[in-house]
Amino acid sequence: MKIDIANFGLKDVPVNPDTVFNFPQGIVGFEDSKRFMLFHEEGKPTVFWLQSLDDPQLAFSVVPPETIDIQYEMELTEEDCALIDLKDPAEVMVVVILYREAADEGRIAANTRSPLVLNTRSRLGMQKVLREFHPTLLCRAR
Repeated sequence: MKIDIANFGLKDVPVNPDTVFNFPQGIVGFEDSKRFMLFHEEGKPTVFWLQSLDDPQLAFSVVPPETIDIQYEMELTEEDCALIDLKDPAEVMVVVILYREAADEGRIAANTRSPLVLNTRSRLGMQKVLREFHPTLLCRAR
């Protein structure tokens, strides 16, 4: 399979099945896009892209929460685990979507209240909307 990636002006990009995640419920606001390819630009391994395979115009920049000094502790319901076929917590990868704040001169922010939970074994993902979120900030010596 090959796709066009509109945001990077790329055509006929081969899709490695090991990079594809299916979101049975889509992502909030984009429920029609279910299949996404996770990749990063050459030489830029910090920020990843979640490119829709259903809509070449749709891509999200995502990072592991540790990248922005946040740590999650969340409980997944039995329904959540069934949705992404989660059998072992070691299979989980969590990422947050980055966005530009229009009201603040394009400052980059992260959607920390709705992280994406990815099962690296089943290649299934979901967006976990958290009712309450109290981030644990990581302190790093600089």
